[in-house]
Amino acid sequence: MSEAQPSFAAGGCTCRAVRFSLTSRPLIVHCCHCRWCQRESGASFALNAVIEADRVVLVQGSPELVMTPSNSGKGQKIARCPACRVALWSTYAGAGDALRFVRVGTLDDPDCLQPDIHIYTESKQPWVVIPAGARAASQYYRRSEVWSAESLARRERLLGLIKESGS
Repeated sequence: MSEAQPSFAAGGCTCRAVRFSLTSRPLIVHCCHCRWCQRESGASFALNAVIEADRVVLVQGSPELVMTPSNSGKGQKIARCPACRVALWSTYAGAGDALRFVRVGTLDDPDCLQPDIHIYTESKQPWVVIPAGARAASQYYRRSEVWSAESLARRERLLGLIKESGS
């Protein structure tokens, strides 16, 4: 890192070859119960912090980007440690490289980010119990009904920058 930036959270892979920091809270945290996330994580769901790519600062090492199929058919890029192969974050075709879906479990303190919403609950494992009062959607949701005003404004700024750059 060329200059010190404020850090909301730090994280990295298991072998510590790749380290990163998040410079702010994410836009939203998804607990995704879709079958694709179950397959890719090898678990019952994936917990992803959705955040602008420029707010994920690489501190050490360089992840390898692995193209992986996705349910949309457009694929996703999974950033993995080249040594221990842990998945650190993904980018999807819809948002391109501008948004990262950071695996909350790779944070040094994963307890700092609880899910804002459980998505694709129609395909959750039957023994997974969504906590009472937790926000949940059977599939996806309308951003305008779920995201905070601040997160919606950050997304609009990001989309404006993407449009300006012609990406």
